[in-house]
Amino acid sequence: MIYHITSRDEWEKAKEKGAYTAPSLETEGFIHNSSRAQILNVANTFYRGNDDLVILCIDDTQFGSELVWEVPAHPDPDRAPREMDTELFAHVYGEIPVKVVVNIIDFPEGENGFTLPNNLP
Repeated sequence: MIYHITSRDEWEKAKEKGAYTAPSLETEGFIHNSSRAQILNVANTFYRGNDDLVILCIDDTQFGSELVWEVPAHPDPDRAPREMDTELFAHVYGEIPVKVVVNIIDFPEGENGFTLPNNLP
């Protein structure tokens, strides 16, 4: 299972289209995803202050796009390295078919940041 954080609105658009895409697919060539253990770090680093987020729970064994686990490139290579700079992240090189998204979990930000939802598989 891999996970992707997005807005509910973007997920609704994906359902109409039949596949999920993200702006990074056009700008970087892939869609960023995380393992379960990486979700909180990603959310608290990149998604603070965003409302109406959901986590897409994706069955990574059933879709045709290429999935590669690799170290992310940061847009500012001169900044100080962080722990997550050496972790491998799931990058999907193509659209994610709606049919492989097995669950959608609401992901509200709490007073002190994000916490993992209890119902996250």
